[in-house]
Amino acid sequence: MKEQILELISSPDYRPTPIDGVYSLLFDGEMLYNEFFDALTELENEGRLIITQRGKVMPLEGSEYFIGKFRSSQKEFGFVTPEKEGVADFFIPPDRILDAIEGDRVLCHTIEHDKEKSDVAEVIKILSHSLESVIGTLKRLPTRGKKGRQLYTVEPDSKKHTFTVICTPAEGIYPKVGNKVEVKIIKYPKKGVAARGEIVCDFGEAHSREANYTAILHENGIRTFFDKEVLRQADLEAEDIPDTADGREDIRDKVIFTIDGADAKDLDDAVSLERDGDGYILGVHIADVSHYVRQGSAIDREAYERGTSVYFTDRVVPMLPKALSNGICSLNAGAPRRALSAFVYIDKHGNLTGCDVKKTLIESRVRGVYTEVNDVFEKGESSEFFEKYSVLGDTLPMMYELYKILAKKSIRRGALELETTEARILVDENAMPVGIVKRERGDAEKLIEQFMLAANEAVANWLNDMAMPCVYRIHEEPQGEKIQKFRLFAHNLGLDVSALGAKKLHPSMFAEILRQAKEEGIGGIVSYILLRSLSKAKYSEAPSPHFGLGIEKYCHFTSPIRRYPDLATHRIISNILVGNISGSSANYMASFAQKAAVKSSENELKAITAERDIEDLYKCLWMEQYIGEEFEAVVSSVTNFGMFAELDNTCEGMIPITALDGYYVYDEGTYSLVCGLNSYKLGDRIKVRIESVDLIARKIEMSLAEQKPKLTIPKPRDYYVKKSQRKRRR
Repeated sequence: MKEQILELISSPDYRPTPIDGVYSLLFDGEMLYNEFFDALTELENEGRLIITQRGKVMPLEGSEYFIGKFRSSQKEFGFVTPEKEGVADFFIPPDRILDAIEGDRVLCHTIEHDKEKSDVAEVIKILSHSLESVIGTLKRLPTRGKKGRQLYTVEPDSKKHTFTVICTPAEGIYPKVGNKVEVKIIKYPKKGVAARGEIVCDFGEAHSREANYTAILHENGIRTFFDKEVLRQADLEAEDIPDTADGREDIRDKVIFTIDGADAKDLDDAVSLERDGDGYILGVHIADVSHYVRQGSAIDREAYERGTSVYFTDRVVPMLPKALSNGICSLNAGAPRRALSAFVYIDKHGNLTGCDVKKTLIESRVRGVYTEVNDVFEKGESSEFFEKYSVLGDTLPMMYELYKILAKKSIRRGALELETTEARILVDENAMPVGIVKRERGDAEKLIEQFMLAANEAVANWLNDMAMPCVYRIHEEPQGEKIQKFRLFAHNLGLDVSALGAKKLHPSMFAEILRQAKEEGIGGIVSYILLRSLSKAKYSEAPSPHFGLGIEKYCHFTSPIRRYPDLATHRIISNILVGNISGSSANYMASFAQKAAVKSSENELKAITAERDIEDLYKCLWMEQYIGEEFEAVVSSVTNFGMFAELDNTCEGMIPITALDGYYVYDEGTYSLVCGLNSYKLGDRIKVRIESVDLIARKIEMSLAEQKPKLTIPKPRDYYVKKSQRKRRR
């Protein structure tokens, strides 16, 4: 029936027709109206046709209608991102939103096109809601419901949700006023009518660390517990003693070892290196997680839903149970382990010349630690850790040699090296913050990063050359409008941006601008604006360049313990190596790669959001004790409502524009606030005072401890002459 409807509305002679008319043309006289309406609704939800405001049916393609995802703002207007790739966002005016809320899938009609600004559209139908519940602080309503039940209200914590929910507790829930709760939405808000809901979870006192922490995990869908069946299967798999019975190549005699952080528990990658004439054979040995996580098993289904391990300030929420992630799949020193080994052939200039992937049995010689290896690199034989790593022979110096070659190659191909700072939050035994410092990266960290990059690129090429499925990691070229804004900003800083006028952009163009900025001492600020201008990396079943790395084909192969796309790629490789790729299985694997790519991209965004929110929570907890105190800071962001300042410990706060002495306006071209001759711009050093800390919103508000004196632009001399002449005439 769906095909019949599509065939009719796609015919050249078809004109938009009311629903009853379409039914009559296809099924006149037959009693199929319910089935017809269901088919029509499915096609509309699939985005294959539209039903206009006047009830007429027409094809979506080629019309002024489109389907997209609605994003709200605190100022009542919104934006819609079309589902069709490559189409820019549409602006939705406040009076054209039609009760849409954050995340809704909506049908829109284009109002106008404006080359200078965002295209404008209106929401004409809400196809589906993605928001099922909200989290906020519970307040009591003075009135009661129809059955005498106490009514409560909740205003969502998220500023994206600008509505209030009137709610009652679910059975067995006894919340206290002032607690943070989750409310399941039963009726969505409409103009002048509040949403209705049911309280389904009580997190505790709204301003406590525990309530806010748990709510963040809950809101982002972070699964923190494994069910009994998953744990049972993991324990059984962990009892499987590694050997060569499944046709693995035994390479335990090779010098293989791991290098990770001191507190790492899931050691899923090890490295080896041999000379190959005047080149190298880099061995990147990755735990063969796919051997233990069988396709379609309870463990696999759970890993698919989680998508990634999530790393918080005080703990890790793993993708796999500890029996696997910290046990049989962890490449612990002195223990035989199953691995997938990528042997990457690299010439003396750092070019990848070939790749061979094998199922292997390995044994790590040393549990390397970044800080220790950095000490060895710096001090050589005088390092206190030199003896520990002496069992590796000349492997470590040879690796340092190759790392330098690969790093130079990375610079030559234009890979972007953004100057960013990460916070390392120190906590006590009660998981409360006791300090915040900047995270440092040494040569050991960069060495492993370069080796993993080489392996990921080599494996992506290996699979692509065989025309086999793969979950690629792609990074699209930045959009023109964002680049024009970045170009103007960099030009105003005095940087040479002439290369960005080319029709085809290349990462080396941006790398050169970053190099100039670093020399001028403004590398961090330029990196920040460039990062905002770039597209977000994602997963895809189709090969496409990774713009930021300057690599044509790239995948994630090196972390199957903590990322599902790596596990998916391992599963595909394992099927290839055992000869289990025929026509039908190849098609199945291609479909699997597509689903894994979509799901993994979604889960990655959830994990990033949760990690950022928890970090912001801990920064607020730490800065509460400093309310009223003054600090040196740097302007890290500027908007039309104020500016953000970052302290030396990476904590960031907002200074409202209303707190500035004078009438300041936002200059979009220079990312600055301007008042006469005074201005505040990115990178300015300022002195700030901590005014307040909001744990619920996870925001710090600041003020300027030292305001700039008012300076006005002097009027021309003839202005005063003419003014005095006017007085005499009067």
